Amino acid sequence: MNPFALDGRVAVVTGGNGGIGLGMARGLAAAGADVAVWGRNEAKNGAAVAELEDLGAEAAAFSCDVSVEDDIVEAMAASVDRFGKVDSCFVNAGIGSGATRFAEMSLEEWRAVMRVNLDGAFLTVREAVRHMAARGAGGSIVVTSSMVARFGMPRGEHYASTKSALLGLVRSVAVEHGRHGIRINAILPGWVESAMTEPVLGTDRFQANVKPRIPLGRWGAPDDFAGIAVYLASNASRYHTADTITIDGGYSVF
Repeated sequence: MNPFALDGRVAVVTGGNGGIGLGMARGLAAAGADVAVWGRNEAKNGAAVAELEDLGAEAAAFSCDVSVEDDIVEAMAASVDRFGKVDSCFVNAGIGSGATRFAEMSLEEWRAVMRVNLDGAFLTVREAVRHMAARGAGGSIVVTSSMVARFGMPRGEHYASTKSALLGLVRSVAVEHGRHGIRINAILPGWVESAMTEPVLGTDRFQANVKPRIPLGRWGAPDDFAGIAVYLASNASRYHTADTITIDGGYSVF
């Protein structure tokens, strides 16, 4: 049997209506999974569902702001009600930094990033663990961190702090809930072309200074995360947990 096949599996992807999240969702759908997309933008949600259905998947979208606890609880319940279960949960929704100098950063700006990137991830992981443990069939949780969890990020201390904290969350949940058959891993993307990164990656200065440091010679694309999503949702990774997997075209080693 194909260890990467996802027929009969159900995946939740937060922030799955664009960027890396949609790249993951496409991969999951193509491998046979049914997919629940969580996002705030209804138009993008609808477009994502149509695209996933074109790949042969059963797909549905649920409006969810991951900075709001009730939204997350309701979206997980709605996903389970729609598909009957959740086998894998991709905790991908997040926001970038405002490029404010650290000495000028307000507490509200700090907390705004924390609410989405850290609190939202905690709440999503918690709801996934509750469902998977109660169901008794295990499952896979995948958290999107960032390579900045390992590097300094000027004018992005709040963003880097959230992405670093996620690694501790992943390791701790892996230790506590491995007995429930729950695996949890983190993905650390490099520079990936998306709506969030376009203002930076699109500048001549940034391209001249950063792209030459990427051994593969290009920015990442959302579909570069389709394969890792399939792997982590499938039986191929059934003994893989508590790990951080870097996908950055080699940037972090050069």
